[in-house]
Amino acid sequence: MNDNIKKLEEITSFLQNEVSQMSDVIYNQQKDIINLKSEISKLKKVILELEDNLDLNLSDGNQKPPHY
Repeated sequence: MNDNIKKLEEITSFLQNEVSQMSDVIYNQQKDIINLKSEISKLKKVILELEDNLDLNLSDGNQKPPHY
């Protein structure tokens, strides 16, 4: 009976360690996701600004030749 309790304690200890490690990984991944979303948002803003500038330049008579 005592051996069974020791085995269960070992398994429980192992599982607690695994859950803790997984929690750390998930936390770090969530931070990465938040940072990546922020970067995507910034890039979208830059792209929209560049598209607006391109539209302004094209409407000012600086149009591309027809072969483009």
